[in-house]
Amino acid sequence: MSQDKDSKTLPLLDTQGLTAEDIIRAGIRAAGGEVSMASSFSVEDVVVIDMLHKIAPQVRVFAIDTGRLNEETYQVAESVRARYDLRIDWYFPERQTVENLEREKGLFSFRESLDNRHECCRIRKVEPLGRALDGLSGWVVGLRRQQSVTRAQLSPLEIDEAHGGIVKISPLADWSEEQVWAYAEKHALPIHRLHRMGYPSIGCAPCTRAVEAGEDLRAGRWWWENPEHKECGLHR
Repeated sequence: MSQDKDSKTLPLLDTQGLTAEDIIRAGIRAAGGEVSMASSFSVEDVVVIDMLHKIAPQVRVFAIDTGRLNEETYQVAESVRARYDLRIDWYFPERQTVENLEREKGLFSFRESLDNRHECCRIRKVEPLGRALDGLSGWVVGLRRQQSVTRAQLSPLEIDEAHGGIVKISPLADWSEEQVWAYAEKHALPIHRLHRMGYPSIGCAPCTRAVEAGEDLRAGRWWWENPEHKECGLHR
C-alpha cells in the first residue's frame, strides 16, 4: 500500500455513533477521489441509493448483469432509474469466457462443486467488478453484519486490499433488518418484488430461493453449500 493509502487508515478507525449518512460522508472524504456504488437492487442497496441521492449525488451507481438475473431485478432497477433520474452503469461478463464455460461445462456446472461455483462467480461477477472498480478511489455497498456469518466482522469503513487498497464504504453495516425496512417504508422506496415473496437475499436466479421461517437471511443463496462458503468473491 502506498503512503497515500496508509494515510487513509486513521479516519477509518472509529465510526462509533455515526449515522449511515455520516459514514457515507466520511468515506467519500477518506477516498479523496471518485467513488461509485455497487448495486444489486436489494432493499439495502435502494436505501443507500436514496441516501446518496440526497447527500452525495455525485456518486454514480453501477450494477453487474451476470446474464442469470431475475426479471424482478431488472424491474426494480428500472424503477430506481426512473425515480432518481439515475444513470446506472451496467457491466457484463466477457462474452467469450461465458461461451467457453457453458460450452465446456453446461449451464449448471456451479451446482457440481464449490470450485465450479467459484469459477462461475469469478467469470460472471468478479471479473466485471474489477473493471467497474478500475480507477476508483472508493466504493459504496449495502452490506450488513447481520446478513451472514461471512459478514459478521464487516467494518463500516475500511481499506479494501482485495481491490487495490481503495476505500470500501458500508453505511448500513450496523443496521438491523427492521431498520432497513422502516427506512424503505417511510420513504416509499421501490422494493424488489422477490423480497415480498420470501427472498431476503437475491442474486442470480438459479442460485437463489426463498427462505423458510427461522432460516438464516442468506440461506436461500447457494443453499446446497455450507454457510461459511456463501460469498461469490465480490466481498473478500
